Amino acid sequence: MAGETVVTLVGNLVDDPELKFTPSGHAVAKFRVASTPRTFDKSTNEWRDGDSLFLTVSAWRTLAQNCADSLTRGTRVIVQGALKQRSYEDREGVKRTVYEIEAEDVAPSLKSATAQVTKTTGIGQGQQRQQPQTGGYAAQQQAQPDPWNTGQQQPQQNGGWGQQRQQEPPF
Repeated sequence: MAGETVVTLVGNLVDDPELKFTPSGHAVAKFRVASTPRTFDKSTNEWRDGDSLFLTVSAWRTLAQNCADSLTRGTRVIVQGALKQRSYEDREGVKRTVYEIEAEDVAPSLKSATAQVTKTTGIGQGQQRQQPQTGGYAAQQQAQPDPWNTGQQQPQQNGGWGQQRQQEPPF
């Protein structure tokens, strides 16, 4: 992301992420996030909402699939990515400019919610699932055992975290 305008956006999903695939097979998820500033009015002792900012977010590849599996309309999220400007002509020939975020990372906000994180296995940077996943976040939670919570150790090669470590002296 060198030379790009990197922003962090906190807001609520306006709609469910829409997952599509490019002709070359790359996953892309698009969703809109509404961010509304709140200020406290001391004279009335009340919170007041400002004007909402609506931004379209695009996520690619594994991030796209994880967003589609995990997020739903209304979820409060934290999005970090590059702010992009795009111009086009609408059907009436009027030139329009839109601002979008190309997400580098997306996370649920834990300020007023909880989440259970499930690490995807076997999918690294640039790799993708063979078939689009369905069933959402809850189905994914039940389908994959969590080695962090169950105490089960996954077999690893070349000194991975699943192998027994030799006894080390205490710090």
